[in-house]
Amino acid sequence: MPHRRLHAGLLVIAFVMIIFTGRLLQLQGVDSTVYAADAHAQYLHKVTLPAQRGEILDRNGAVLADTVNAFDITGDPLVATGSTTTSPWTMAGKLAPLLGVNQFTLVSDLTGKNQFVYLAHQVTPQVEKQVLALKLPGISAESTNKRVYPAGDVAANVLGFVGSDGKGLGGLEYQYQTTLSGKDGHLTVELGHNGQVIPDGVGSGDAAIPGQGIELTLDRDIQWKAQQAIAAQVKVTGAAGGSVIVMQPRTGAILAMATVPTFDPANPGDAPAQDRGNAALSDVFEPGSTNKVITMSAAIDSGVLTPMSPIDVPPTLVRANKVFHDAESHGLEHLTLAGVLAESSNIGTILASEKVGVTRLYSYLEAFGLGQPSGLDFPGESQGILDPLKSWSPSQQYTVPFGQGLSVNALQVATVYSTIADGGVRVEPSLVKGFISSDGSIKPAAAPTQTRVVSESTATQVESMLEAVTTDQGTAPEARIPGYRVAGKTGTAQRVDPTCGCYRGYTASFVGFAPADNPQLVVLVVLDNPINGHYGGSIAAPVFKDVMSFALESEKIPPTGTTPPVIKLSLP
Repeated sequence: MPHRRLHAGLLVIAFVMIIFTGRLLQLQGVDSTVYAADAHAQYLHKVTLPAQRGEILDRNGAVLADTVNAFDITGDPLVATGSTTTSPWTMAGKLAPLLGVNQFTLVSDLTGKNQFVYLAHQVTPQVEKQVLALKLPGISAESTNKRVYPAGDVAANVLGFVGSDGKGLGGLEYQYQTTLSGKDGHLTVELGHNGQVIPDGVGSGDAAIPGQGIELTLDRDIQWKAQQAIAAQVKVTGAAGGSVIVMQPRTGAILAMATVPTFDPANPGDAPAQDRGNAALSDVFEPGSTNKVITMSAAIDSGVLTPMSPIDVPPTLVRANKVFHDAESHGLEHLTLAGVLAESSNIGTILASEKVGVTRLYSYLEAFGLGQPSGLDFPGESQGILDPLKSWSPSQQYTVPFGQGLSVNALQVATVYSTIADGGVRVEPSLVKGFISSDGSIKPAAAPTQTRVVSESTATQVESMLEAVTTDQGTAPEARIPGYRVAGKTGTAQRVDPTCGCYRGYTASFVGFAPADNPQLVVLVVLDNPINGHYGGSIAAPVFKDVMSFALESEKIPPTGTTPPVIKLSLP
């Protein structure tokens, strides 16, 4: 029987050998290509080729936002932990001072279970060279981009900022993300056993398509001056914040939009979230006396009053079971409509509005752009609050004419005065001048919408009334600029405190244009809740003078050399 057992054993061995031989033939023949591809794939790595983000320029070509080359430092934890020449702790110790990352954090990253991990983002080319010179196993670098802002915080609240992934998260960077970002490309590279890229290995992919640039209407120098001026006055007055807007009334172009507090767009995380917005567009306030220009325009444009119409202003006025006062106590005054505006009389404005009628006044408020979007489509922009006429309280028909019981943002006020300065035509405000193609050519932005709000005659008459505001008899002699005719209006409004839903503190403002008889520039100044002083004529008008003087000189706008008209403000 031994020979039978021998034959059975040989058959078993032969069967096993046949199975092994078949499997070997399958692996080396039929499936060899598949397994080779799988093995090869373990050494392939897909790399994103970030698109060059479009630059943002001011109207003169000065760079406000740009993109520079940078590198992301990456690691392969499996290679790092499997190295026989060094340890993750030693590697982390060498990398930490170069990357500015805690050594313990790096050790944790390098001992994980993934085959790929980011150790640092957007390091400079110099740091990248230092890292690669260490020749650490599993450590490599990927090309990327870094957003920089050469002018520092100039126009930061307009420009916005980007996140660590290079995507816009605020301001124009967010609004025009698709335009600026372009399209990323991809590259497949081959890695060696130590995680380093094999120079002669496989390399294939799609090239990145750069984004378009944007040319703004902002002027870097005027923007800088506006920021310096409002920051200084916020500090002096102890205000919670402030804004300055500089506009060209005939084009709607915004040359400056400054807000305080501000932030460093290159390091947005260092500032509170509320400082990274654009208060000139997002924050609303009751305009106070700056709104009286709409009431005066409505009265003149509808033909019920003229600048010389007599208005008898009593010490107090009772309407809707409320007693209204002016800022300063007085007896019976015999003013003209121009005098009512120059002295900023609330009572006189109420009496003028009664001549206009509440329905007609409301239509003018809408025509001037209150309660509506500006057209900028800026992230976080508020359209203000102008309640529907049917929901007005009994007192609102008397408070709205002098700027209480409605809310606006700073740009809306500036646009109202730009409309008067442009002969009664409202030009939609703009921040973008054009778009820059890859070949450097510039495609102009769409022309702004223009709408006639009041007649040219009305605008001229209102302009002359506003010019009287800056005389010694008006509320803002401190806004005068030697050699230039200046028109404008003060605003000293009670401030709504959202914490209590009550009035607490003030919003001080001044808005005007120059030269008054040939308006080229409009400047608005707003101070939020100032502590040291609160009248617009005393704390906002000087900022207007400072910024307007700089802008007139910067724009090379000469005085007109004409003599302002003499307007009667009071009657016997």
